[in-house]
Amino acid sequence: MINHQLCHPATDLVPGGGRTLDQLKQEVLRRVENNLPPLGGIGTEDARAALAAIDSLSREQWALAWSTVAEQHFTQAAPLEASAPERAREHYWHAWRLHHFARWPVENSPAKLRAKNRALESYCSYGRLLEPPLEIVRIPFEGRQIIAYLRLPAGARPAPLVFGIAGLDSRKEDVAAHSDRYLQHGIGLLAVDLPGTGETPIEAAEADSDRMFSALLDYLATRPDVDAGRVVVQGRSWSGYWAAKLAYTERVRLRGTVVHGGPIHTYFQPHWLRASLATGEYLYDYWQAKASMFGANGLEDMLERARRFSLLDLGLLDQPSAPMLLVNGTRDSQIPIADIHVLLEHGDAKEAWVNPQGGHMGRSPQWPAAAISERVLMPWIARRLELS
Repeated sequence: MINHQLCHPATDLVPGGGRTLDQLKQEVLRRVENNLPPLGGIGTEDARAALAAIDSLSREQWALAWSTVAEQHFTQAAPLEASAPERAREHYWHAWRLHHFARWPVENSPAKLRAKNRALESYCSYGRLLEPPLEIVRIPFEGRQIIAYLRLPAGARPAPLVFGIAGLDSRKEDVAAHSDRYLQHGIGLLAVDLPGTGETPIEAAEADSDRMFSALLDYLATRPDVDAGRVVVQGRSWSGYWAAKLAYTERVRLRGTVVHGGPIHTYFQPHWLRASLATGEYLYDYWQAKASMFGANGLEDMLERARRFSLLDLGLLDQPSAPMLLVNGTRDSQIPIADIHVLLEHGDAKEAWVNPQGGHMGRSPQWPAAAISERVLMPWIARRLELS
């Protein structure tokens, strides 16, 4: 078990940039009103109701406040399933978003752990009412199981697929929640958690945790409704690391990988990791989220574990790779832009899109997440899957 007290008090949220309670509330509301991570999709009225019940930085209080509002939506959803399934689905969506933020970024208090479980229940209820419905995939793996979500578009079979991996604090539900945009392009979506997070069978990420993704590729090859010869891996934020690694280790089975703001080498150096813990771009508990993923007990342990992940030091970067699209912003305070340059300076030729004014994952007012997805990522993915 990770001892979060080794770095910060276990009962208090630790905001990036040292925000006070009032400052944190203001920042939360700003992100809600501008549909910014990690609060995108949460309604302003719901956010105000939750914030009104909070008068401290206690993790328990924050989780309980957001979950209380979430439960109101969940309670309204069930009676509507038969008579008004679209309205029921909408309430389940809001219940998921609110419980999901209640447990964000890591389940390091009892209320956050309860919120995680309720978020999963809410999302599965939402997914059951989708058309086509969400399929929950369970694959035996090393005595446990990999749990993933799959949605395939209507039409021709077998379907090409995006293999989407969630980030450090997001979950497979975040990835699957946007599956409609893939289905509209005739592309299926498989969504899975990052090793060391969510429902993955690997409790603490290791440098060889990509074996879990290889097992999923094995599974996809058994599905007659999936075109296993047309698969693109999409990594977001921290999972961009695994997308980059799979471009080397699974290059024969992949049409390409999207490395959207992922760590490669510089990120894993102690000087960067130490400095990144103070970023105000991350809302709070950045240390706790990283420590949990690595299974680290204390800062020095995390720094030592992180060193083992460098793809440059592992000797992969000069090997042949699947095609890659590299995306980020030069002002990213969480993943260094230097890591895109490391990839570009080694191995096969790659494509890159860099926003000079962009923060994490290249986002900026001129380039919000939706614009990057539709104007940068989707055209490249469609081209690699031979859809355009």
